[in-house]
Amino acid sequence: MSGLDTLTEAIASENERHASALRSDFEALGIQLERRGIDIEDIVAKVSHYDVAIPSWGVGTGGTRFARFPGPGEPRDIFDKLEDCAVIQTLTGATPRVSLHIPWDKADPKALRHKADALGLGFDAMNSNSFSDAPGQTHSYKFGSLSHADAATRAQAVEHNVECIEIGKALGSKALTVWIGDGSNFPGQTNFTTQFERYLSSMKEIVKALPPDWRIFTEHKMYEPAFYSTVVQDWGTNYMIAQELGPQAYCLVDLGHHAPNVNIEMIVARLIQSGKLGGFHFNDSKYGDDDLDTGSIDPYRLFLVFNELVDAEARGARGFSPAHMLDQSHNVTDPIESLMQSAMEVQRAYAQALLVDRVALTAYQDDNDALMAAQTLKQAFRTDVEPILAMARMRKGNAADPVSTYRASGYRQHVAAQRPAVAGGSGGII
Repeated sequence: MSGLDTLTEAIASENERHASALRSDFEALGIQLERRGIDIEDIVAKVSHYDVAIPSWGVGTGGTRFARFPGPGEPRDIFDKLEDCAVIQTLTGATPRVSLHIPWDKADPKALRHKADALGLGFDAMNSNSFSDAPGQTHSYKFGSLSHADAATRAQAVEHNVECIEIGKALGSKALTVWIGDGSNFPGQTNFTTQFERYLSSMKEIVKALPPDWRIFTEHKMYEPAFYSTVVQDWGTNYMIAQELGPQAYCLVDLGHHAPNVNIEMIVARLIQSGKLGGFHFNDSKYGDDDLDTGSIDPYRLFLVFNELVDAEARGARGFSPAHMLDQSHNVTDPIESLMQSAMEVQRAYAQALLVDRVALTAYQDDNDALMAAQTLKQAFRTDVEPILAMARMRKGNAADPVSTYRASGYRQHVAAQRPAVAGGSGGII
């Protein structure tokens, strides 16, 4: 029996164990919501159709600049990664697509598609690597890629992104995400304007290779690995890029790529208003780009982001079709467990945002009643929607409690016996 086969038995057993208590909790929540004029079945239906993509790299153990401590049963290649992603989808029913990163996930597209089809998975946005050197690479990205002073280095980065598009076309993907680490570490190291012009010129070459039904997402980040200046440093610059590149270009928002205390939900609102919100990389942070589990530090901020998304959805905002993906690093947890938990957290934030009384909220806003406007949001956020999420999963044949079911299945122990252990490594920090 394979590791995946054990999940079916575990789901049936664990769901039976949780069924009675879940039905009771669900009925009680339904009565509570009915008093607020909300039909719980409407929320279940919407939550059931919400999903978020899994990053292929997320199922491996992460690390820091200091060290990496591998876990048991780590995936050896993209095919193992797809199997781990299938576990997450089987248990949560919320992660039907996988986002690949090239060159790490490079393999025969036909074999990849055959494997994904067999596992019931599809492919989300392609991710290029224009920020680190790959084996056999002719030109180094030490001093930049798409904005490098050397034309040959820029051409190499463009060619790589075009290759990612071609691979994505064969896999059924419809988007390319481009993040670069280009910038500078010292004042005077580079001319800000010239460097940005080189970047735009390179990106325009990539856009030319996009199929008509594709989108390209540019991702901003305030700092790291460049610490004095970054070419695509904030949402304003990102918006400039999307405007310059045309109708297929959109801005991607990573929750960890902003300065501390930045109002991310307002950035989301501005990008929605301009028709340039491409999507998200969901994670959480305490100090910087920590890539912590989604909702683990500031679940209220996550809810406020989804409040803007649900508001846009409700009013039919122009061009509103954001892509949702997790982007995390799991240094001390089982990556499958963390990704499942995060998928459920974004579903939770979505469900809570659906509970906001938008008629009352608008009235309080128009009346300048700051306290009651804030309390209207808090009422939705404080509502325990776990029975909705669990019921939606169980009705679809997924796990009412994915983490406990995963542990009961013994999947990690099974793959640990099949996959060779990986040695740890140091980042070279002393």
